[in-house]
Amino acid sequence: MHRISQSTALHRRNLPWVTACICVCLFVLTWVVFGQTLRHDFVNYDDPRYVYQNTRITSGIDFANVAWAFSHIHSENWHPLTTITHMLDCQLHGLNAGWHHFTNVLLHCLAVVLLLVALERMTGALWRSAFVSAVFAVHPLHVESVAWIAERKDVLSAFFLMLTLLAYLHYTRAPSIGRYLTVALVVVLGLMSKPMLVTLPFVLLLLDYWPLGRFEAHRSNIGRQVSQLILEKIPLIALSAVSSIVTFLAQRGAIGWTEQLPVSARISNALVAYVIYIRQMFWPARLAVFYPHPENRLPVLEISLAFIVLVGITAAAFVFRKKAPYFMTGWLWYLGMLVPVIGLVQVGWQGHADRYTYLPQIGLYIAVTWAVTDLTRPWRFQRMALGVAALIVVGALSWRGWLQTSYWRDSETLFTHALAVTSNNDVALNNLGIIFLEKGQLDDAISKLQAAVDLRPENAPAHDNLAKALLKKGQVAEAMVHYRKFLEIEPENVEARNTLGTALIQQGLVKEAIDQWQDALALQPDNGNAASNLSWVFATCPEDSIRDGARAVELGEKALRISGSKIPMIYRVLAAAYAESGRFADAIEMAQRGAELATTQGNPGLAAELESNVVLYRSGTPLRDPSITNGSSSP
Repeated sequence: MHRISQSTALHRRNLPWVTACICVCLFVLTWVVFGQTLRHDFVNYDDPRYVYQNTRITSGIDFANVAWAFSHIHSENWHPLTTITHMLDCQLHGLNAGWHHFTNVLLHCLAVVLLLVALERMTGALWRSAFVSAVFAVHPLHVESVAWIAERKDVLSAFFLMLTLLAYLHYTRAPSIGRYLTVALVVVLGLMSKPMLVTLPFVLLLLDYWPLGRFEAHRSNIGRQVSQLILEKIPLIALSAVSSIVTFLAQRGAIGWTEQLPVSARISNALVAYVIYIRQMFWPARLAVFYPHPENRLPVLEISLAFIVLVGITAAAFVFRKKAPYFMTGWLWYLGMLVPVIGLVQVGWQGHADRYTYLPQIGLYIAVTWAVTDLTRPWRFQRMALGVAALIVVGALSWRGWLQTSYWRDSETLFTHALAVTSNNDVALNNLGIIFLEKGQLDDAISKLQAAVDLRPENAPAHDNLAKALLKKGQVAEAMVHYRKFLEIEPENVEARNTLGTALIQQGLVKEAIDQWQDALALQPDNGNAASNLSWVFATCPEDSIRDGARAVELGEKALRISGSKIPMIYRVLAAAYAESGRFADAIEMAQRGAELATTQGNPGLAAELESNVVLYRSGTPLRDPSITNGSSSP
């Protein structure tokens, strides 16, 4: 086993300029594979809520937004540093997707180079470290982490993981409180980038075993030494525990509970996923952005074989722990780092995901690389043979990585590819349906979205999008069925309640629409859409039993306040509310202000309508909207 002194001596034999040249080559190689993303767009899967539809992000960096990043959950996660980097990109480059991709690639490049430096300094094995770093740089399984803007958390956490390795190495060579605090600080930064780094103290303990050789410092009392090394990690473990609790609380809404996905199904899938990731490492084909969860459909034979493979490799790592300590470290690195995302606590409905391998598989790269080097040591031309093999492997992975990256150029290409390489993929169908819906290809959208809900009736977004498509098609009754199903699955979704209220109005079901909007306000008191819709109905409904002038004014004033007085349509709503309450002077003033604002914003049609309302109010007549009862839409 390499001791620290041996590692240092080996490091000194490596010329710094050689290491520097390798770093440059790795940097260039990474850009060759991923540089194409600078021409790619955002995708419609998580990118909207992580970036371009999140006003907190798009408004850039300021004190309030930074405070929000630390004090709020963002996309069912607490990762304030990742959130701030998205804000910074928007501050500097707006919504130019190429620059957002640039940041991802740059962070990945830095992580690659830092991994080389950390491994080389720990082991003294420059070329093996270079090969591991090159595979990490270009492996097709890592495309998802780099080419997906919403996965900024992966590449940012990788950067801090590599810094942690270097800081920890610095600490172990001359332990001190200051150096330990540096390690703790970098760990905290990593956890605030992505909580998957909760396993980092465990990884550091594995590095103590190999290559740092700290378990051997006192072989006469190794039990005590191991206890001391574990105690040394307690503060870091405490940080990980806090991060785990925060993450669990943040992701409660996304967790599939036992009633939905039994624990037995989670354990079975976890066993199989471990082996799938190993297979994909050696044969990265048919990769997709989403793999549906098999739920209870995994064959017993497949589960059993996966269990045998995992137990067998673990046993081999233990048996050869003295001859090949790197294998124990690498294998347990892989097993341990995957625990938070292996699906024992199911978040979302994916069976497995490429992005989950991004950091865990570094352990496998290390184990395999060092094992192959040891096994081929008797070969006469070992260095030449391994060098040629390394070039072939890195070249093949680079080509496959480049090809996989090309599928991320836009949403339609990405999800069309996912459907081609997977089966029963309701998520891919839903996202393709969104694309067709945005293009106005309603028949194609309805077809894809209907197929998605047929595959998985619990797919709430697919019901929501199908309802929207059906509404645009004029099939209001059918749309209402899917809105109601959506609200059964997500009863607290305010946007859906607002839209369903509109659909109900179109069907002449005014009281039912009022109920939906009132529920929306109960869930979200500052929802301007619900307040405005209710105000309009209470002010202008032709039925005397529904109108309520005082309530209409209260809600209209609230909607205007929430809007920041910047939406001319709300002036029309509030003017109608004032008129219904007999406050015609206020109604005239409000309608005139709305007309001026509509003119300024380039909406002459609304301005003309407001001017006609002014004439009505001057005659002392309140506004009535016959469309509320005849099946047409309300404003």
